[in-house]
Amino acid sequence: MSGDAVLTARNVSIEYEVDPPVKAVRDVSLTLNRGEILGLAGESGCGKSTLAYGINRLLKPPALMTAGDIVFHDRSGEDIDVVGLADEDLRRFRWDKVSMVFQGAMNSLNPVINVRAQLFDVFTTHRPGMSKREKQRRSEELLELVGVDPERLTSFPHELSGGMRQRVMIAMALALDPQVMIMDEPTTALDVVVQRGIIREIMRLREKLGFAVIFITHDLPMLIEISDRIAVMLQGEIVELGTATDIYRTPQHDYTKKLLSSFPSLRGDRGDFVRTGHQPISATLGAASAEGGAA
Repeated sequence: MSGDAVLTARNVSIEYEVDPPVKAVRDVSLTLNRGEILGLAGESGCGKSTLAYGINRLLKPPALMTAGDIVFHDRSGEDIDVVGLADEDLRRFRWDKVSMVFQGAMNSLNPVINVRAQLFDVFTTHRPGMSKREKQRRSEELLELVGVDPERLTSFPHELSGGMRQRVMIAMALALDPQVMIMDEPTTALDVVVQRGIIREIMRLREKLGFAVIFITHDLPMLIEISDRIAVMLQGEIVELGTATDIYRTPQHDYTKKLLSSFPSLRGDRGDFVRTGHQPISATLGAASAEGGAA
């Protein structure tokens, strides 16, 4: 983690304009440093995904960002006002600067188009000058990068395992070499061995390519294992922000303590997670011994 900011969100508030209005995100400020993994933890409905969609300008009615600034600090030195981007500039910004891996790969991939066509679509939209041969070569490179046989380019989503589908989504998110990747519960509905493989893949790719990650999940022990810093969210607000070590060893907010104590270790009574030095990953990923994680 280099320490210089790649993305800054200041005083972001998001509402769902229903009757009565729902304040989903309340005055949230976050800084994502270049190359770091920032974990965003909290229970379902606390506003994690809404915040992520707001950062990437993916909100749809009735959701509306009512206040705040989001600034992307490009590696070129330019500061980009994300909130102020017009349609064409916003289209170029997404996937190129900030990409997103959505929750539920099967729902994110088009079920009637094979993997090659879906990767080609990214290049056609964002890199219109690429030849068909260049698209093919890059698509093969991307699948190899995430540990999927390039022959799977001809496969349809239903022909892939859950882990493979998630890896394909990660490959699509990496297609344009983004500087930030937002991952919204990327291991949801996967078994613990496949989760382990996906997490290791993300860590390996982050080390190799140097992108920053906002990793969203309700699974705080997993975040403690993989994150540089963690923000804990409750009812639309950030109630605690600190290094993974500090969150694990000296949590300050009662809600953080409750989240930690809700994950029992493999040994001892409930609550031992907070009081002992057991490895936090054991609470989430189990004692799976398969090093590769058959995904």
